[in-house]
Amino acid sequence: MRHLVLFAGSSIPELGQKISEHLGCQIGGCTLSKFSNQETRVEIYQSVREKDVYIVQSGCGHVNDNLMELLVMIQACKTASAKRVTAVIPYFPYSRQADIPYRPSGAPLTQAPPLTEPSTPRTVPSTPRTVPSTPKMDRGALINAESFTREVERIAMAQKLERPMERPHTYTPADNAPLPCAYNDKNGSYREWVARSGTLVADLLTCAGADHIITMDLHDPQFQGFFDCPVDNLSSEPPMVRYIKQQIPDYQNAIIVSPDAGGAKRATRIAEKLNMTFALIHKERRRPDKPNHLDMMLVGDVSGKVCILVDDIADTAFTISKAAKVLHKQGAKKIYALITHAILSGDALQRIQQSYLDVVVVSNSVPQEEHTRKCSKLYTFNVAPIFAEAIRRTHNGESVSMLFNLDNELI
Repeated sequence: MRHLVLFAGSSIPELGQKISEHLGCQIGGCTLSKFSNQETRVEIYQSVREKDVYIVQSGCGHVNDNLMELLVMIQACKTASAKRVTAVIPYFPYSRQADIPYRPSGAPLTQAPPLTEPSTPRTVPSTPRTVPSTPKMDRGALINAESFTREVERIAMAQKLERPMERPHTYTPADNAPLPCAYNDKNGSYREWVARSGTLVADLLTCAGADHIITMDLHDPQFQGFFDCPVDNLSSEPPMVRYIKQQIPDYQNAIIVSPDAGGAKRATRIAEKLNMTFALIHKERRRPDKPNHLDMMLVGDVSGKVCILVDDIADTAFTISKAAKVLHKQGAKKIYALITHAILSGDALQRIQQSYLDVVVVSNSVPQEEHTRKCSKLYTFNVAPIFAEAIRRTHNGESVSMLFNLDNELI
């Protein structure tokens, strides 16, 4: 395509190659390496002056290195006078970290964390209790400008010596008010909180020079509002719907299951489109007074049915494995799992292999070649056509709304 240049980062070159094949263009020439001190090195071998540049880089593998590589590539293209630079990020890094604190087990905190030691001292009032009064002068006395200035300086020095040193003003919340920052008690003491790393990544991309972001299935859709540039959050639901229609026999009698409340909207959209039944697994956190209380509770009837778990991210695969166990105990006949971003870190592959999951279908937004070799239950579906069509429509100034239509058969 004329005036379009496509680059592929080192995190996911296979997806970049497939996107280029759908677009009918070549991957731009560049060198991605590291210096001996592990600093990222980027060299662009193709002219990008006044051209529309798209850089494909996913937030997987060595996340921090890949993120820095993407930032350097964006900055290199902007320095080389690119007309517009679009970052194509299939799996967006740091989008999972919410702005609320969590326990190590993953449960949200119902109250603020304990105080750190030592605590921040309270702010000393800026106005002293006793302020030396200005000496009264006789009406008839004449004081020249120099003596008056010396008198004012003397009074100011006396006030400074009589009161302690002031500290910067600290935020003191009202009683029972929501706590928007780290100061979380009446004494103004500091409490440990969670950094908003997602906002930081958004700022880094825009500061590096990204004019547009194309990603897929953000863990939290409101994350789009963190950017100062347009963000197209594509959906993996159309290929999921097509897989269910084509690969699952008698899918009308199957049931769509969301492994948690956060993915309920995604699962219900697919269920409504296919006229299927919907079920939900509700997570119950263990309590000290109820040690035998179940962690997960199924809302819906799955006895004797084929279940299809739908989720956006699988990192350790703990959630979907435990959800599959719950479904198996409730009498599910066969269990599928459709996942957009399968990071599968740690012992996730072994956990899937030993779980009650029969088939796990994931997208290639994260490299899956090695994963599919190690796990016989793992299959992939291709999202390159979605990104290729989004790039083509963006480059030509066309609407990308059709990519969200579940009836779309072009992708």
